[in-house]
Amino acid sequence: MQDFLNQIRQALNQDLYYVALMMCLAIPDICGAIDSIDGRADRTKYIDWYDQYAASNCPYFDGQACYFFRCSMLHQGSTINPSSNYSRILFIEPGATTNVFHCNVINDALNLDVRIFCNAMLDGAELWLNNVMGTARFSANYDKFLRRYPTGLPPYIVGIPVIG
Repeated sequence: MQDFLNQIRQALNQDLYYVALMMCLAIPDICGAIDSIDGRADRTKYIDWYDQYAASNCPYFDGQACYFFRCSMLHQGSTINPSSNYSRILFIEPGATTNVFHCNVINDALNLDVRIFCNAMLDGAELWLNNVMGTARFSANYDKFLRRYPTGLPPYIVGIPVIG
């Protein structure tokens, strides 16, 4: 899991904002699934995880708003969701100005800073991981989580790195 989070941080630090943002939007689904009885993601688990671990970065953007954004961004590649309280979500790229624009409602659009948002999701995931690592549910579901096997995954492929 830490490898996954580190790769997202690398994308963010290399200004790969689409990659970092989309992967951060998947974090509450992944964490909610790993920390659940059935090992599956759903809307309620997403919202609850976000509200507990990441919502403090912007009082105007709660778990439900993030879930709607996740749905439109990951499934349609859009920052517009008709179920949202906002007409769209806007991000200003870091470095474009000396000011930081984060958690502003502009007309009916919400403006978030991509680095602040992504770092809040990543920090929340690391806090969550520290809280659940070693629990029975985590152990049962984490075995199914995507990971990198540097020397292969016997009996399928051996001797070369595998992601599976």
